[in-house]
Amino acid sequence: MMTDSGGSTAVIDSTGLDALISVLAGRGRTVIGPTVRDGAIVLAEISSGHELPYGWGVELEAGYYRLRAREDGAAFANSAGPQSWKTFLHPQRVREWSAERGADGDFTVTEDTTSPPSYAFFGVRPCDLRAIAVQDRVLTGGQFTDPAYRGRRERAFLVAVECTEPGATCFCASMDAGPAAGPGYDLVLTEVLDDEGHRFLARAGSAEGESVLAELPRRPADDTTRAAAHERVTDAAGRMGRTMPAVDLHVLMRDTLAAERWNDVASRCLTCGNCTMVCPTCFCTTVEDITDLSGDHAERWRRWESCFDLEFTHLQSGPVRASQRSRYRQWATHKLGTWYDQFGSSGCVGCGRCIVWCPVGIDITEEAHALNNERAASASESAAFDEEPS
Repeated sequence: MMTDSGGSTAVIDSTGLDALISVLAGRGRTVIGPTVRDGAIVLAEISSGHELPYGWGVELEAGYYRLRAREDGAAFANSAGPQSWKTFLHPQRVREWSAERGADGDFTVTEDTTSPPSYAFFGVRPCDLRAIAVQDRVLTGGQFTDPAYRGRRERAFLVAVECTEPGATCFCASMDAGPAAGPGYDLVLTEVLDDEGHRFLARAGSAEGESVLAELPRRPADDTTRAAAHERVTDAAGRMGRTMPAVDLHVLMRDTLAAERWNDVASRCLTCGNCTMVCPTCFCTTVEDITDLSGDHAERWRRWESCFDLEFTHLQSGPVRASQRSRYRQWATHKLGTWYDQFGSSGCVGCGRCIVWCPVGIDITEEAHALNNERAASASESAAFDEEPS
């Protein structure tokens, strides 16, 4: 449900959006937001509200993504694109240190201390807002923290946008990750387009959010706009294109490790790792060392890794998970099940990216329903067997 903080709520229009970007840039932040580029709505640096995807929506299905023109001129009536904010908070490649060999043959190792950028993320969907919270827990919430991630995260300003038009592959409502924005934002916008005009209900979620909102051209929030915003978000919850089975997914994954369904999905899976690359919560990395031709300069880089990679679990005797079945099962059971054991929550936020960007259209919600059906059928057969007279 949407929250209201009284004086920290206002109504802005498209001029206010443009001013918001200017105010954030004026505070020294690099503004990253959705914009149309290369046939998709991507996340990139923007300097003006005119770069937002006004009048563009998307058509989504398993293994399918297309832009489509809208007649209403909405700015945020589109679903998650191929990128997530992980691209900026937990980049694909980060240099960890470099080393130089001097004339005496000794190496001097220098840790990379590049100052983290100060980002303003503009247009963070509720599912991605939850994903950022999940990565916060993974990368900064335990005994060991990732200083590179923490530096970026602490300097980030989040402008969330509540979802009013879910896509055909969205299931955030099943994961309790939307369409209303949860905690963690500095500002949140809800887009309203009706006979009263095109406007945005803006609410502050932090002291800095209040300060930024105070600098924008705005008017007091009226009851009509509040009600319309609430109605659109509530309606979106009932129009999700996908659902997860209404069961304890943690238990489901635990109980179906030997299910026949894993063989079915393994016959289709290419183990390409696309699902892990587009997932906003996957966090696995590896390191690679490089040198120049002289051998006098070396660097260590950390980069994304995928549990679908055959080398991901390679030991002296070979990979631990050599089959497609074992690797897909590892990913799905971790995402939906054992993530709870490690971090106390699901690793899935229902954004649907893994469905859209799978080249063979594997649908994690379809697989979860199939596993649940197989478990139910097996339990029914066992019960019938137990009832047979001996």
